[in-house]
Formats: sequence, C-alpha cells, structure tokens
Amino acid sequence: MSDIDGTGPGTGGEHTGRAPAAPASPSRPGRLGVGIISAGRVGAVLGCALRAVEHQVVGVHAVSEESRERAEMLLPGVPVLEVEEIVERAELVLLAVPDDALGPLVQGLADLGRWQPGQLVAHTSGRYGAAVLAPAQRCGAIPLAIHPAMTFSGFSTDVARLVGCPMAVTAPAAVLPIAQALVVELGGEPFVLEESARPIYHAALAHGANHLLTVVTQAVRVLAAAGVEDGAATLGPLLTAALDRALHEGEAGLTGPVSRGDAGTVAAHLEALSTLRDSQGRGLDDVVASYRQLAAATTDRCEATGRLTTEQALRLREILGPEQPDRLEG
Repeated sequence: MSDIDGTGPGTGGEHTGRAPAAPASPSRPGRLGVGIISAGRVGAVLGCALRAVEHQVVGVHAVSEESRERAEMLLPGVPVLEVEEIVERAELVLLAVPDDALGPLVQGLADLGRWQPGQLVAHTSGRYGAAVLAPAQRCGAIPLAIHPAMTFSGFSTDVARLVGCPMAVTAPAAVLPIAQALVVELGGEPFVLEESARPIYHAALAHGANHLLTVVTQAVRVLAAAGVEDGAATLGPLLTAALDRALHEGEAGLTGPVSRGDAGTVAAHLEALSTLRDSQGRGLDDVVASYRQLAAATTDRCEATGRLTTEQALRLREILGPEQPDRLEG
C-alpha cells in the first residue's frame, strides 16, 4: 500500500462533457489503485477527483443505465466490474452506496473473505462513522469514513465544488491522518468527527439542506397558486439574503411576523393558505401543516431568546395549534 501525499484536484470537464482521461500510468509517488462502488452521483464524482490527481481508478461498479452513462462521462476508459473484482484489484476501495446498503455490503464481502490486509476502505455516508466498516477491519483493512458536506449533481462541475468543501472524517486515531490526507487530495477541508456524533451531524445537514428544499419548493407552489408566474425569480433575492443572515447572524437575523408577535398576520396567512388550490384543484395541505409547525418552532425560539413576551408567544400558539381556529377575533 502506498502513502498519500496531499495536493488539490483539478476541476475535470464541463457540465455536459466528459472528464479528461487519466494518464496511462501514475507519474507521482504515493498514487493508489482506486475502486469505486458505485457510480452514483457521489462515487463517480469522487473517483473523477481522485483520478485528476493521478490516482488510478482500476474499476467502477455500475448497474443501472444511468450509472453506466455517468461512469462513461466522468470515468472514461475505466472498466465496469463486479464488486468482488473491484475489491480484489484496488488498494483503496471507495464505498459510495446508500446508507442502508453499506453495512450488509461490508459484511457480505467479509464473509466471502474479499477484504485484504492493509487495504484502505473508505465510505461516504454521513450517518455512519468507521464502526460500520468493522467487518473489513477485522480482515486487516483500514477503515475510513469521509463525508463531503455538499450536494452532488453527478456532473464534472461537482469536482470544482469539492475545493474548500468541509468534509467530516472519522477513523481510528492511528489512521486518521490517512483520511485527512484523502480529503486534502479531493480539495476539501477535513474536520474530525467522533463516531458517536455522526448521526447528529447527519441529521443537522439533512434538516438544514433537504428540508430547506422542501420549504422553498412549497413557497414556489404557493406563489404559482397565487398567480405569480416565476416564483423562483421572485423568491431568489429574499432567500439568498435570508440564508446569508442565518449563516452569519444566527437567530438575530430573523425577521417576519412571528418575530414581531404579529398574530393577526399569521392568522391571515393560515386562512389564505387553506383556501389555495393548485392547477389540479388540490389543496395545499402540506404547506399549511409545515407553516404551522415551523411557525410554532420559530415562536419557541423567539420566546427563548427574548424576542417575544410570554403573552405574545401564547397568542401565537393559540393560532398555530392544530385544534385551534386559523383566525383570532379582535
């Protein structure tokens, strides 16, 4: 097994083009033979990034037509192989599979005796640390958990976005520098995360990013139902400013009717949302429900930080409670 020396990756090809082919043979010391399982959005992009710094991708696993096309685009010339053959060939095996598939895959390969002593085994799951790789470790492999805190489109433009991206690393102390070096090679900024903190960390990212998308698309649907043709363009400047304030000012950057204790406006919002219909005539019940829940959470935080008095918070909760009317009189 070779050592790893840390340098940043190139940026790969354009969004619609192929990534450049890797050199025929590694020309720098410390290069590894890398196997990618599998060619989803994350695996193919990370394979492309490692190839750009002259690691040799020796094989990629791709089952669906979409993943095969992605492998051809981002990893041209790399053979598409079965999982066992990739593990047999690779010095570094990169497991970029769904969370629920990771444990059974690692255990299954261990049961078959495929893991090799000294082999690097890295996974990209945010949920898990290194413990999920214990079956491979018992076979002598070196377990590494590396999670880039970003979303992936599955195109070569993602490689450039890796530069400066925070990446959580979890590994046994003796091999932690290897995980950190791999992150640096990908262009990222490593930070160490304890095994026990991985589920909490992943929940925070999912809540902040995935649920943000849900809220934004709900707002676009509401604007469409209200007759606004380009809801995304209308929301863009407001959401950009709100996100910037949230990241830099925290809760002090909050504005809007809940933060002011404007219960009448909140009641009017709920009443208006309950009457809206989409283009198929369906009510926007999911929007009403999430508005209630998020406004209630905002009320709690505003009261806790002193933005709202107890009386203001109580009046808002009377409106927002699921068994209460959407509108207060007076």
